[in-house]
Amino acid sequence: MTQNVGQEVIESVRELLPVFRDRAQEAEDGRAVPEDSIKALEGTGFFRLLQPASFGGLQADPLTFYTAVRLIASACGSTGWVASVLGVHPWHVGLFSPQAQQEVWGTDPATRISSSYAPTGKAVAVDGGHRVSGRWSFSSGCDHASWVLLGQIVIDADNRPTDFRTFLLPISDYTIDDVWDTVGLRGTGSNDIVVSDVFVPAHRSLSFIDVSKLVVPGQELNPAPLYKLPYGSVFPYSITTPIIGMATGAYQAHVDYTRERVRAAYIGQKAAQDPFAQVRVAEAAAEIDDAWGALERNMIQLMECARAGRPIPIDLRLRVRRDQVRGTGLSIKAVDQLFENSGGRALKTGTPIQRFWRDAHAGRVHAINDPERALSMFGGAEFGLPVPADAML
Repeated sequence: MTQNVGQEVIESVRELLPVFRDRAQEAEDGRAVPEDSIKALEGTGFFRLLQPASFGGLQADPLTFYTAVRLIASACGSTGWVASVLGVHPWHVGLFSPQAQQEVWGTDPATRISSSYAPTGKAVAVDGGHRVSGRWSFSSGCDHASWVLLGQIVIDADNRPTDFRTFLLPISDYTIDDVWDTVGLRGTGSNDIVVSDVFVPAHRSLSFIDVSKLVVPGQELNPAPLYKLPYGSVFPYSITTPIIGMATGAYQAHVDYTRERVRAAYIGQKAAQDPFAQVRVAEAAAEIDDAWGALERNMIQLMECARAGRPIPIDLRLRVRRDQVRGTGLSIKAVDQLFENSGGRALKTGTPIQRFWRDAHAGRVHAINDPERALSMFGGAEFGLPVPADAML
């Protein structure tokens, strides 16, 4: 993909931001991103950014994708979250066997895929594949998808774990249970996926062991550097980037509001003249810049390795995860400072600052944002200890 095409997608997304801002309350009230917003994003080419060129995708640099996600989330947190997770799945499907990719995109390159990776169901190995059943939660944007990726530990006949795999199922093999009713990210429609003893053929599952080794069947069809990046670098940032975007949106909303705000408790002083408010804004801006700057640096270095055909060193993979969880933490810190600096009127239902605050904190509780696990792996490696096996590394 040329840089110009990626920039065209970003500019087309930017033009949609006022619409997404106007629909933010609609997304909250409907507990799902409006269908018109998904169609508008599809029209920009956004969902094809990380899709393989072999199936009509743009095969873009991941930094182009994350830039677009940050913009979307700066207008509406829920829309940015759904766009990010639906948008990163074409990259993951690009790692599957060519047969699986053909089944997903062969008749419709615009097919979208949702996910739920936490292994809360059951998968048993049988001849030719696996029998899969159970309930998976938090499948964001599933109402806008016709396939799903489900993570599950595989057990043998003695009920012992043998593998951790991702299973790819068409909508005919599962049902959606509408259970999403939350205080944050209300518009993501992150409902449950229910599967009742379905056979999944071997070509539609992928072992995280192979994914971690960066040797997967999809590379036969998709040899581009993009598909040689670690899952534990690409997917976690698809969760952190919307939160950086929410912090960016909160910052913009706060600055616009504070320029005109008058503090009644301080005899009509304009809030913008308060030096303490100025310091908080400066700190929030720096935290957001630090979160984004680390993402940019890491993606550039990852792609440099992949393009040169060099192995991606474990110290870089550890640093990416370290910076990813810190990026989430810095964004939350920024949103908290901005919210605390906004006064009581920010509590009113419908105001953007309180929505960004709720959405960012809701995104923070995603398992991929647990800071201790990622930071402990980095610290242990610095002390010369063995790096533990981790699917998200």
